[in-house]
Amino acid sequence: MNYIVNEEKNGERLDKFLASVMENVSRTDVQKLIDAGEVKVGGSAVSKNFRVETGMTVVVEKMIEKESSTLEPENIPLDIVYEDDDIVVINKPRNLVVHPGNGISKGTLAAALLYHFKENLSTVNGPLRPGIVHRLDKDTPGLMVVAKNDAAHRHLAHQLETRTLHRTYNALVWGCPRDLEGTIDAPIGRNPKNRLKMAVVKGGKESRTHYTAKQFFAIATLLELQLESGRTHQIRVHTRYTGHPVVGDPLYDGRDESLNRVPPLMKPVAEKVLEIAPAQLLQAVKIELIHPRTNKKLTFKVPMEEPFAKVLKLLKKECPANAPVYDEDEGFRDFDAQIRFEEDDEEFDEYYDEPLAISPDEAAPVKVRKTRAERLAEKAQTAAKRRAVAAERKLIKQMKAARRKGIAPEDFVEPGYEPTIDPELLE
Repeated sequence: MNYIVNEEKNGERLDKFLASVMENVSRTDVQKLIDAGEVKVGGSAVSKNFRVETGMTVVVEKMIEKESSTLEPENIPLDIVYEDDDIVVINKPRNLVVHPGNGISKGTLAAALLYHFKENLSTVNGPLRPGIVHRLDKDTPGLMVVAKNDAAHRHLAHQLETRTLHRTYNALVWGCPRDLEGTIDAPIGRNPKNRLKMAVVKGGKESRTHYTAKQFFAIATLLELQLESGRTHQIRVHTRYTGHPVVGDPLYDGRDESLNRVPPLMKPVAEKVLEIAPAQLLQAVKIELIHPRTNKKLTFKVPMEEPFAKVLKLLKKECPANAPVYDEDEGFRDFDAQIRFEEDDEEFDEYYDEPLAISPDEAAPVKVRKTRAERLAEKAQTAAKRRAVAAERKLIKQMKAARRKGIAPEDFVEPGYEPTIDPELLE
């Protein structure tokens, strides 16, 4: 198949160009064709980030062969938040895998979608992922949007790519981040020491996570997070990278490994939190998107799942923290980052004008701490006195011994001070 680049597509990446002009093909499928050398420009194979120019002819020598589906529909209940002819928004429960993979073939969200919506699902991502536009981890509950046709799927995928589809998460992390809000910008890739985990690694995929602290406790902080990219385990990896793992996370040091950071008096509360938390306390609580047909902006929210809400209630009761309070409309209440104490503050002037309880003469003298040099000098002086006393006692002892031997005091020579022998006496 030949595809000619028009002026509108000038300068686009090759994989993006082909995904927009080929039918029923995802960008991932296009990238697989390019990596296999099946896409050529000017008779030569090119890379996926090759920039096409107006008038170029892109040749696809081999079309994508769709894999046959082995996915069987399963009657798994779904919590449907919204549905129309183009999209479905569902609240995925915890402990539900999104699609088959890694040895899991049954009990997936994909099988449940196939049962409830049958053929009314997009096929862009293949028969094993019907309608799946994005995913959540198995133990991460929350909102997901599903496409019911290919046009809606491509529209939503484009929103993900251009970051006009926003997913908001809540996460409870151990400790308190240094900043009330910020961005974690660190590349993520496969952990070289454990292939089952992801990690911040040099040369990994560009990843950004924006966060805001919403509620503080003595041992943990509730964060609101938004993803600028969508890497595997991104929030869990980024929070662990900053030293604040998600509470209850079994893969990224969020369980017993984090108990050492908890003060001894708070450790029973922390252990109770881990008993309640089935896994990481992370939830997709809000999703904002543009409807693929009407172009209207839609916003969906869900309340906290029961274990998450129960943990927050426990922490609020057992270990509250005196810290700024976050409000969605006003931001941080009872907190002014620009506050300063002025020298002419009337309140403090009035305080300093009050008479002292005791006079300076009655006050106890201030103890001045000696410097290290002064302490060393005193120590050396004491040691010198001690040596002098010891030498004097030794000399007295030697003189008494000389008298017992019949040596007159005038003939006694102190050891170490013998007179020099006249050389003439030696001849």
